[in-house]
Amino acid sequence: MPRNLLIIVPSLRGGGAERVAMTLVRHIPRVEFKITLAIVDGRNAVYRNDVPIDVEVIDFQSTRARFAVLKIWWLIWQRRPDVVFTTMGHLNLAVAALRPLLPRGTRHIARETGNVVHANQTRAWPRLWAWGCRHGYARIDAVVCQSAHMRDELINDFGVPAARLVVISNPVDIARIQQLARVPLPANSVDTVMTDATQPPIQLVAAGSLVDVKGFDLLIDAIALCPNPKPQLTILGDGPLRAALVARAQDQGVAAQVQFLGFQPNPYLFFAQADWFVLSSRADALPNVVLEALACGTPVVSTPAIGGVIELLKPIPGCIVCDSTSTASLAAALQRLTKSDRIPTEALAPYAVENIAAQYVRVLTDS
Repeated sequence: MPRNLLIIVPSLRGGGAERVAMTLVRHIPRVEFKITLAIVDGRNAVYRNDVPIDVEVIDFQSTRARFAVLKIWWLIWQRRPDVVFTTMGHLNLAVAALRPLLPRGTRHIARETGNVVHANQTRAWPRLWAWGCRHGYARIDAVVCQSAHMRDELINDFGVPAARLVVISNPVDIARIQQLARVPLPANSVDTVMTDATQPPIQLVAAGSLVDVKGFDLLIDAIALCPNPKPQLTILGDGPLRAALVARAQDQGVAAQVQFLGFQPNPYLFFAQADWFVLSSRADALPNVVLEALACGTPVVSTPAIGGVIELLKPIPGCIVCDSTSTASLAAALQRLTKSDRIPTEALAPYAVENIAAQYVRVLTDS
């Protein structure tokens, strides 16, 4: 008989953590688990249609995880799931705090999604968060880390017992992504700057939330340092820095080369049409967009962002990691780009969703 699995996510908005959760929900075998999906805040749920019809969805209608704690506790007591699976640090810690009050026999598995040290440095109360990580993660049965770097941070900086940590990379649904990537681009969705008919510009694409850690300011400044043929950059995503980044492109004189298309429910068709995908992050645990770009066959140029980026790209021929996370280093890498060979699907085999889902099943069923 399948075990009962309660998956709790903060939202179903357009973030990488949410996309990973939906990928796992679709691929965890139903012979192993009956899945219930609980959402802290169900507003603006762009991934709502990705939830399979056999999965019950519960919306706590709370704006913050801390406001949903009692609802989470009551739901767990009502349903008595065999396993509770949470994703993202603040939600992981909220459920970990409930651990002494949960039914016996209910296991808690958590997936960490960020660079914990870097994230804590940007919080209002970093010492309090560090204390929470140190004591809260020790209560969790198993913590899934996206990379060896993340695992080592939790061990060395927060004293989490190594026995509670397991490294599982993010999944990529290669077949689904390649199918969506074959959809034609909307008319006039990408403007091309033609400075020389014999040297068409390199088409670059980047994607992510428009926030400081993603380093889009570095990327825009790097574009300004590139001589002819001037690269063309398409940025997918929204966020609080959009207006500032648009103004920055204008100030740098590259507004005609940089276009902002906002959040795209199907970014894969843009990835597939680009010559290169660019990751300009200052820190990034194990970026889903890189895996997805590679699944589209698009080579990646990346900063050596704090996290698992180097682990991910080093074994894949044809990709470039900059010398440093800086405008100058990024510009130097961009100026070396050519219309390169595509990345073969076989390079993504370790991250194929079938392999990753099987690894999650082993962790979720480990008594």
